[in-house]
Amino acid sequence: MGFIYLAGANLLLTTVASVLCVCFAPTAAGPGIPEIKAYLNGVDTPNMFGATTMIVKIIGSIGAVSAGLDLGKEGPLVHIGSCIASLLGQGGPDNHRIKWRWLRYFNNDRDRRDLITCGAASGVCAAFRAPVGGVLFALEEVATWWRSALLWRTFFSTAIVVMVLRTFIEICNAGGCGLFGKGGLIMFDVSTVTVTYHMMDIIPVVVIGIIGGVLGSLYNFFLHKILRLYNLINQKGKVHKLLLSLSVSLFTSACLYGLPFLVECTPCDSSLAESVCPTNEGSGNFKQFNCPDGHYNDLATLLLATNDDAVRNIFSTTTSAEYHPISLLIFFALYCILGLFTFGIAVPTGLFLPIILMGSAYGRMLGIAMKSYTNIDQGLFAVLGAASLMAGSMRMTVSLCVIFLELTNNLLLLPITMIVLLIAKTVGDSFNPSIYEIILHLKGLPFLDAHPEPWMRNLTVGELADAKLPVVTLRGIETVERIVEVLRNTTHNGFPVIDDGVVPPVGLAVGATEVHGLILRAHLVHVLKKKWFQREKRRTEEWEVREKFTWVELAEREGKIEEVAVTSEEMEMYVDLHPLTNTTPYTVMESMSVAKAMVLFRQLGLRHLLIVPKYEAAGVPPVVGILTRQDLIAYNILNAFPHLTKPTSREKGN
Repeated sequence: MGFIYLAGANLLLTTVASVLCVCFAPTAAGPGIPEIKAYLNGVDTPNMFGATTMIVKIIGSIGAVSAGLDLGKEGPLVHIGSCIASLLGQGGPDNHRIKWRWLRYFNNDRDRRDLITCGAASGVCAAFRAPVGGVLFALEEVATWWRSALLWRTFFSTAIVVMVLRTFIEICNAGGCGLFGKGGLIMFDVSTVTVTYHMMDIIPVVVIGIIGGVLGSLYNFFLHKILRLYNLINQKGKVHKLLLSLSVSLFTSACLYGLPFLVECTPCDSSLAESVCPTNEGSGNFKQFNCPDGHYNDLATLLLATNDDAVRNIFSTTTSAEYHPISLLIFFALYCILGLFTFGIAVPTGLFLPIILMGSAYGRMLGIAMKSYTNIDQGLFAVLGAASLMAGSMRMTVSLCVIFLELTNNLLLLPITMIVLLIAKTVGDSFNPSIYEIILHLKGLPFLDAHPEPWMRNLTVGELADAKLPVVTLRGIETVERIVEVLRNTTHNGFPVIDDGVVPPVGLAVGATEVHGLILRAHLVHVLKKKWFQREKRRTEEWEVREKFTWVELAEREGKIEEVAVTSEEMEMYVDLHPLTNTTPYTVMESMSVAKAMVLFRQLGLRHLLIVPKYEAAGVPPVVGILTRQDLIAYNILNAFPHLTKPTSREKGN
């Protein structure tokens, strides 16, 4: 009956979370951090920050965590923070947007990017009660472009979050939260613990770092394989997504309920009161489970508790006899398996907590094995193990160090935590990329890395342009028919505007070809929607443009050519594209290397980069090509140029 109640409740909660994600907001599934990282890198991620996504993320995360699945709420909190920031910046959802005049100043790409960065930092701060760690997480892991103004804005955001959080913590500690107890925060305060270590203690610390790097890279490897399998299952439809989530939930419930029967009961310490040990309450240590009075089941204490209580239990200091090595080994193996199979199902999931639980288990086991060689407490070994596994999988260092520092509230742990993180990241980088880079690749998001591949120096942008289809250009005064044809037959978002027969200001007074600039697809759609046509072929005046368009309208990116109706009579008319053209687009010479062009593209946050010829001659077009983000992705270049050698891991590290 106990198993039926447990499995039934977990299945019900998983069903709620999964149905919401599958039917209403598919973008709410997963942690959301890779998509935020891609958006801040310049990739458009549709429906990622909408109101529906945020609501489903909140309710789905509550359901998934309450269902006992091996996932955390930290990743979803980062996504929720970014959704709130985006909605505040644009005045609410699209259907019910507030039309305050001052909100239009935030209706641009840069301010929206800054707000989403602040939201991500606030989410980390809310999850770990770590304001400085949240700022550093945004700087190290999420943001692509950083500036001094963004630093104080994220710091201000996390300061407000931690003040509100502290207020609610005090209310809950005073018993004002009712059934919610003291809140579900991971708080492991060891400020009262005196951490002492000597030179010989560095050896076990280094061992933890090496093991964390190896295990983290192995976790990434197996997770990559399982996510590819899940992609095949999820492509079969909504029913298969739902069945996969329910199967994982049922398997999790069976493991959580059945495995504690494999371990022996432990007698309670005589110094503990009977109300403390044993207990079967919803929270607390020393679960009685199947044991007689006066005994507790240490594995049930870890498994049949909230994830936050499990972290608190396994991090606890001066408890060297509470958990047996066999129980810790079963706990570690189970959470490795559940962590791999749970991530990727159609519910909001987080990676932080499963990795913390796995790392803390093997850290505590290592502490038990080395207790005769070191004075470091087993609970502190668990903290170092969690830090090493997170660094080995996520490849973060500075932000993780500060987050663990703010969690433990003990500066004495700083030196050994730094050593563990650096060693684990170095070891992990020698095997495979970070977990977020793997997810970005699986989702097909064109993320531009900070450093180009070494072989990109041997390829020019001219050669890259030759491998593509010819560039589609428009004239300064173009027919409506030509514009409609180009928009319907291509998916390009930018088109060079070329003028023939132009008299140059200097040189011979003969007809020349002018590259007037670049016009966006969205602006062409606006022109067709507004019917800004003219019967004769002429240049328009500036006042004519200002009467027809506002800068707020031109900032919008919505609109499709399928929504526009153009009559056959209008097809014969003309459109003057000069006023709507960006006359100062970024250009590169066709002889420039792809590596240099990629650095320029990424640092300036471009969408299009025009390639101009090295020589001027009859028959040579003024624009030989146009580079977009997809053209600079290493995978796509290697598909077009298979003779190029793929980089080795050593070259990539350099």
